Amino acid sequence: MKKFTKPKKFDANIVIIGAGSAGLVAAIIAAGAKAKVILIEKQKMGGDCLNTGCVPSKSLIRSGRMMAYLRRAKEYGIDDATGTINFKAVMARVQSVIKAIEPHDSVERFTSLGVECIMGDAMINSPYTVTVNGRIIHTKSIILASGARPLVPPIPGLESVDYVNSDTVWGLTELPPRLLVVGGGPIGCELAQAFNNLGSKVTQVDMAPRIMPREDAEVSATVMAQFAKDGIDVLVDHKLLKFEKIDGENWMEAELGGKTVRVAFDCVLLAIGRKPNIEGFGLENLDMPLTPQGTVQVNDAMQTVYPNIYACGDVAGPYQFTHMASYQAWFASLNAMLGGLWRSKANYRVVPWATFTDPEVARVGLSEQDAIEQKIPYDVTRYDMDHLDRALADGEAHGFVKVLTVPGKDKILGATIVGYHAGEMIGEFVFAMTHNMGLGKISAVTHIYPTSLEANKFTANAWRSSRLPEKYFPLLEKYFRWRRGG
Repeated sequence: MKKFTKPKKFDANIVIIGAGSAGLVAAIIAAGAKAKVILIEKQKMGGDCLNTGCVPSKSLIRSGRMMAYLRRAKEYGIDDATGTINFKAVMARVQSVIKAIEPHDSVERFTSLGVECIMGDAMINSPYTVTVNGRIIHTKSIILASGARPLVPPIPGLESVDYVNSDTVWGLTELPPRLLVVGGGPIGCELAQAFNNLGSKVTQVDMAPRIMPREDAEVSATVMAQFAKDGIDVLVDHKLLKFEKIDGENWMEAELGGKTVRVAFDCVLLAIGRKPNIEGFGLENLDMPLTPQGTVQVNDAMQTVYPNIYACGDVAGPYQFTHMASYQAWFASLNAMLGGLWRSKANYRVVPWATFTDPEVARVGLSEQDAIEQKIPYDVTRYDMDHLDRALADGEAHGFVKVLTVPGKDKILGATIVGYHAGEMIGEFVFAMTHNMGLGKISAVTHIYPTSLEANKFTANAWRSSRLPEKYFPLLEKYFRWRRGG
């Protein structure tokens, strides 16, 4: 850690670099406490989530899902339901949703909340000095919230073909007839299915043995089965070798078990991960320590090696979720304001996430795969949603709820839900785990009939039923016989 001279007077309590989810939340919290906050953003307020991530992707998924339902109309007793994709109108709707949410993250709103917003390139000169647009700002603390960007791998021939990533895909004006998606993680899976629903012939390729490798194998299998039913060609265990353009046509070449596989495509979407934004704003001047994953190294107070510099969101990791960026921003802003007088510590015991495919996949805490790898003993309770009345009524009777508990106890170690509205349903388990409530508490809650949420209660009931004291059943039978006068 380098030594720097500390100024005697400061222009701001906190300078925040980056106006994405983490930076915006940190700014609201600090300004709400009446700290002098300066927020610097070099591109667009709202960051990835608003402009190129969560908001546009979920808007596109919704349009694709509507088309998927049109194709299934006969299942619901509706004849002659047809529709034609107007891709320009779909993408215009995506932009309209962004515009509708934009005011929530705007300079005007944050200025009204007491935050000084500056559009420009920040440069950290010292732990106490930031320069932007020729202005030198002396600050007590700095919060790094610079986010991440799509990883573009050095694949031979990539520059010769037509490619987009999760940031640039929103610039498409024509639907690619044949879309190649590289990557089997959440982003790749969501966009592969969305474009397939909109009419692209989608091929998805990944070098892993299955898509969604962070989830249990049965989760991946369920999603892959749906993808196959949808008509998506999923090529797993394929090592991508190169791209090339021959006579105006794009080709991918990959290897599977020593054999060469070639796929023609019109556009390739790269979705193989995101790289933290750590370059270009002065971290090199500080010799800032990084993790092996390339994120800024922080402790559980979101503090870097420099006590007055904090980091949160994608640039800090370990989770690249909007809701975790907001969670970390609370600790970064609080600790930056306290200035070392007290340290509030983040923990990742209860971290939920969802992948918005059809079926949706949502999880909190441990999966079975995690528990086995970490040698954590567990019991598993499962409820299949083909028994659920609401799922049957909606024509969505597929998927399951799976909960891991401490052996012999109802303490929840983790929950996985695969199915219709899984991202909404997981919230009950997140709440229970956060407040150290077990399955017994969920079982005791009255759930509205008929709702998808009942599946959670039925899972809890299944846990309780499997642990009834069967050795006492003969005695109970005798008791009730006696009560009947037998």
